[in-house]
Amino acid sequence: MTSSSPPDTQSDKSAPPTATVDSSYYHRHVFFCLNQRSNGEACCANHRAQEAFDRCKSQVKGAGLAGPGKVRVNKSGCLDRCAAGPVVVVYPEAVWYTYLDASDIDEIVESHLKNGQVVERLLIPPHVGR
Repeated sequence: MTSSSPPDTQSDKSAPPTATVDSSYYHRHVFFCLNQRSNGEACCANHRAQEAFDRCKSQVKGAGLAGPGKVRVNKSGCLDRCAAGPVVVVYPEAVWYTYLDASDIDEIVESHLKNGQVVERLLIPPHVGR
């Protein structure tokens, strides 16, 4: 005998879990594009992206912001916003930045990662892609 009633969603083991920012392992996740293109096209690696990544990671650790429940700084492949490169994105806010030098990285760490304030002057316009 089969039942025509809908399945009980609370006991349905196949239902995907719901996640919230509060249950996230990291409060913020920062991705630096380090992509290198061999064909001469624009890429973040040509703008000292590795150096910026290393500085950000060091600044985050030095400020005591690194670790579970805090901030994670990661390397990324192409983020497909090459025309604005170099590129870094901060989640969960999905804030896309470009930067020129170490002082820009320091400002992102201090203002956004430490104090939650977006650095408006470094934002990538939404229409800029590859």
